[in-house]
Amino acid sequence: KQNYNSIYKYIQESKKMDSLDGEEFDVIILGTGITECILSGILSSTQNKKILHIDKQNYYGGDTASINLKQLFERNDKPTENLDNGKFGRARDWNIDMIPKLLMSNGELINILISTKVTEYLEFKQISGSYVYHKNGKIYKVPSTEYEAVTSSLLGLFEKNRVKNFLQWVSQYNFENPKTHQGINWEKNTMEEVYYKFGLGNSSQDFIGHAMALYPTDDYIKEPCKECIERIILYSQSVAKFGAGKSPYLYPLYGLGELPQAFARLSALYGGIYMLNTPVSDIQYSEDGKFKSLTIPQGTVKAPIVIADPSYFPEKVKSTGKKYIRCICLLNHKISSTDQRDSLQIILPQNQIGRKNDIYIAALGAEHFVTPKGWNLAIVSTILEDTEGKNPLDEIKPALALLGEIEETFYEVKEILEPKEDGSKDNVFISKSYDAMSHFESMTEDVKDIYKRVMGEDLVIE
Repeated sequence: KQNYNSIYKYIQESKKMDSLDGEEFDVIILGTGITECILSGILSSTQNKKILHIDKQNYYGGDTASINLKQLFERNDKPTENLDNGKFGRARDWNIDMIPKLLMSNGELINILISTKVTEYLEFKQISGSYVYHKNGKIYKVPSTEYEAVTSSLLGLFEKNRVKNFLQWVSQYNFENPKTHQGINWEKNTMEEVYYKFGLGNSSQDFIGHAMALYPTDDYIKEPCKECIERIILYSQSVAKFGAGKSPYLYPLYGLGELPQAFARLSALYGGIYMLNTPVSDIQYSEDGKFKSLTIPQGTVKAPIVIADPSYFPEKVKSTGKKYIRCICLLNHKISSTDQRDSLQIILPQNQIGRKNDIYIAALGAEHFVTPKGWNLAIVSTILEDTEGKNPLDEIKPALALLGEIEETFYEVKEILEPKEDGSKDNVFISKSYDAMSHFESMTEDVKDIYKRVMGEDLVIE
């Protein structure tokens, strides 16, 4: 890693230049969020594209950056007396994610990391536990195997056997072998019909659909069951990958901000030029409406294609009609009823808390090098459902109540944006805002979708 960093530093130094005026690139990328950095790394390393990657901020990561505690206080206009008196330890020992998400250990993002060999520059640690909330006010470990189902205190005696039979059916399900289907047609039968076949009650449906298949709402139960089965299989395989008993999730040491930086370094190794703290102006299009050039302080640069996060083209994005709240809580204790686990996810299914959307809690600590010893982070996120004149924190009260005493709270509300068009008319390809979900699967789908629109072919992950 030390040799790698030396090479990276050399490349960056060699790329410094006073003028880029008139320089032509294959792709210009605006913003260094994880979506943009993955695409930069893949396009430069596998497609030999000449990349210019620009960010108006002076740090990598965009909305997916990890910041220290002083930056968090300043970002939220909070007084820093407690930082000065050392209550929270050294500010630089905190690495706090602006977008809290976990990686499925057998998911697509891990596959991308491995196929691009970016894992050589990152270190991961498994998240210790995956929990689900019940309306009785308690949290329970998510059963992910037949054995855990029959021993879980989440389920009643008869329900345990039904869930065990269901999970056994899923584990043996082969889409190509009708003998394993037990009469279920994965193209036609809905999950509602599957649940009925196995006699699964509402509580079982909640933890299966929301804590295993990771759906944020109940809309999926009316859809064909194929995708839900695939999601449950992914969850179970991810748990099994590093041994049952913990969770299916991984997390990079020092925070998620390491991910965009790692892909940026990959791109730099293949000749990509990175420019932080660089404002963009005078975006030009050709006569046929295609992107042609933009201007930065170093001159006007050209490319046939531009990829950008929504902040660079506000006129080309629209609201999805949804807003999310993310609340960062500083704790000096572990979350109770979790066997003092050093890290965990808790999902509060919508039906258990009387909402339309789930609430997610990601809890991390010093074991992942995101806090000083003795401190923990809990980050709560969800889609807001009632914003008219109300305190957004009221919508996450059930989650906050699980955390115990909170030393400091920070929150923000943001609109979720998406591109108005697919980019084929003007060759401007815009990523989606990051959602409130606790994992990266939706983000990797956006990466694959943009790649296909840019390259005209599917992204093949080996």
